[in-house]
Amino acid sequence: MKIKYSTKQLINYAYLITALIVTFCFISLFEIFTTILKGIKVPEIGVVILYKFLNDFWAGLLIGLLLFPLHWFLSIFIKKHNQLIIQILLGLVVLIQFALVKYSTTTLLNLGADLLGYSFDDITLTVSSSESMSVLYFIPFILAVSILFALNKVFTKYISSRSLVASLFILMLIFGGLKLVLSQSSEAVYQNKLYFLASDIAKYKHEQYQLNSYDLSNKNSFPLLKPFSETNDVLAPFFNIKEEKPNIVFIIVEGLGAEFVGKNEYSGFTPFLDSLIPQSLYWENFVSNAGRTFGVLPSLFASLPYGEKGFMDLQKTPSYISLISVLKANGYTTSFYTGDPSSFDRKINFLEYNNIDVIIDEEKFGPDFEKTKANAGGFSWGYPDAEIFKKVASVLNPEKQPRLDIIMTLTNHEPFDFPSKEIFNIKVDSILNAKNSSTDFKDEVKSYEAIFASILYTDTAIKNFITNYKKRPEFANTIFVITGDHRLIPINQKDKLCRFHVPFLIYSPLLNKTKSVKSISSHLDVTPTLLSFLMNNYSFNKLEKTAWLSEGLDTVKEFRNIHKIPLMRYKGSINDYIYNDYMLSDGALYQINENFGINKVIEKELIKSISDSLLEFKKLNRYVIQKNRIFPDSLNIYRNSVIEFSEGELQIIRKLTRNLNFDECFNLAKETAFNKDYIKARLLCNYILNELPNHADARTLKGRTLAWDEKFEEAEKELLSVVKRSPFYYDSYLALLDLYWWSNQHEKSIEITQKAFDNKLENSDISFKLAKAYTRMDSNDEAKQIMDSLVKIYPDNIEYITFNKSLK
Repeated sequence: MKIKYSTKQLINYAYLITALIVTFCFISLFEIFTTILKGIKVPEIGVVILYKFLNDFWAGLLIGLLLFPLHWFLSIFIKKHNQLIIQILLGLVVLIQFALVKYSTTTLLNLGADLLGYSFDDITLTVSSSESMSVLYFIPFILAVSILFALNKVFTKYISSRSLVASLFILMLIFGGLKLVLSQSSEAVYQNKLYFLASDIAKYKHEQYQLNSYDLSNKNSFPLLKPFSETNDVLAPFFNIKEEKPNIVFIIVEGLGAEFVGKNEYSGFTPFLDSLIPQSLYWENFVSNAGRTFGVLPSLFASLPYGEKGFMDLQKTPSYISLISVLKANGYTTSFYTGDPSSFDRKINFLEYNNIDVIIDEEKFGPDFEKTKANAGGFSWGYPDAEIFKKVASVLNPEKQPRLDIIMTLTNHEPFDFPSKEIFNIKVDSILNAKNSSTDFKDEVKSYEAIFASILYTDTAIKNFITNYKKRPEFANTIFVITGDHRLIPINQKDKLCRFHVPFLIYSPLLNKTKSVKSISSHLDVTPTLLSFLMNNYSFNKLEKTAWLSEGLDTVKEFRNIHKIPLMRYKGSINDYIYNDYMLSDGALYQINENFGINKVIEKELIKSISDSLLEFKKLNRYVIQKNRIFPDSLNIYRNSVIEFSEGELQIIRKLTRNLNFDECFNLAKETAFNKDYIKARLLCNYILNELPNHADARTLKGRTLAWDEKFEEAEKELLSVVKRSPFYYDSYLALLDLYWWSNQHEKSIEITQKAFDNKLENSDISFKLAKAYTRMDSNDEAKQIMDSLVKIYPDNIEYITFNKSLK
């Protein structure tokens, strides 16, 4: 066969790639315009446009080069539709580029390898919170693709092939020279979004390959293991020590960066937290260890390594201990409160491993609490902050002391919606009018009014909670720890350190003196310090060994840093690192000043030294996770083990669940159970529950199969667990009533039905099963009363009518 590729085909392809480059430039202009509309200043806008066009040009050429072999192949072997196929592919490229720009203008961040760290469900949830999907939402995407096709037609019609080739050649010379001279143009903020995504993923994959290549087989030790005595008790001098153990309340504020607190740049919108600072131990220069919420629980409560995509994303959890598990083992009642699903970011897995007593999430609020209203797409994160604190106050039991209560707020997150929003918008205006601020500052705040109103709302919710808590008898013996999980994203960040800079304060009536600390510490330091304080001053079962990643809080007043602090900006890469008074970020070095700002420095030897230190941490992180070398199993008396599968069971699971999501796995388990293969059905349920412990359907099905096998005690345990986890899920009550019927435990039917009624569950079958239980206990009068009521409400239900007649 004769292979023929004409010059005309090559020129047509060049027209298409040129149209792609110009389309990229239009999209960059859209990004700049959208940024300005948000109230963000774009300094030296001409330079920004130049840098973006420069990167768009080379990104377009690179895509053209990568797709050329495909174009050549199609032109020879699929002649009829080759141009159309390439146009469709480039149209998809434009759609992806535009979507990435939309993401960037919403979050003020480029999407990179963090894409690999989230499940499809998590991505859908996050996008739904930020954007309201409608037909209008997709119009700009259609316009972007239309520009590509329109430009291709215009170029083909009005630009000669010679002019096109000459223009591309001249631009390559000019932009090639500029790329060499203008090194700043390579910074992430100016990069073509598609190029950034691809290169960041490639860099991440290369790094994982390098780390995997290190030989870990000859290591047998636990490198993090150290004597407990090595962690100094730095808090005791600040506290009046009582005999009884103190209650500890953690308030983790979503998105609360340090810029919004105290005397920092955006101060004035947290008046209550500001009022606590002079009454507290306050760390001015404190950092979170992750750029999103996924990192806060492992760092703050267990000083843990990061794993590959965040510790909570590990499929097999290594042995470790935490503040939660150690306090629980020493008589503390432990509780966690949030307004969103505890399954998001796998929080539930971390909490259950540590055997926490109480988890209150979105499923456990009940009808007396009001959710955040859904956006136009029907999405709501869950319950707003005031409702979360109201729920906490409603369930705190003063008789169950000492307590560890962990509260995670939610409202300072897209879409920044909450009750009485207009009132707080007015308060923002009032604060701005009272401040002697520049016009630029006022304009910036007004452009983000919903965010600043949200911060003010959360501050008010915390104020109301602590003010009411002061009326409780246990307040006098309570320590409050307040921090942010990371700095919120949608407001422009002044530098690379800003994203991690969060407030941290310890407030308590037990304090005998207060202090404002400038030395740097991080979330990794909190658990070592708190446990050292508690164990050295109260009646605790002493820890012999610990395996913290850090040494504890630094309480020196002056600015300094004695820690090496790795930072995981997003799920997947540890490319930020604080070492002494320097920050290494994406290979560039910055010096941290006393005001916690950074200035870029070029010191090659220092960059190499700090880079080597970061690499050593990455090796350590990989080793202790892969080899289960954080804390020895033999010493871990606190662990709540997950279900362990045998190799044979794993083979069955892999075979049955291949290419199935968890909902499909549950449907398969249900079908298997109905076919009376209860063992295999429970295996599938256990597979689901290892990943999603709060999957009420799977746990209920597991409980039912155990009951069908007459393993009533095990069945009851599973079904009561569902009631505890999801108290408004009626099917678990029905399953329990069936179990009590089959096992002749009719008194328990009355108890579980009362719990259902207390939770305001209106289900006629629950009442019907209770009536049947009453007949077994020879309480026909109670049964008749229930059935008369049911027949009146459901006069056409034959089963109810027949049973009611049998009671006469």
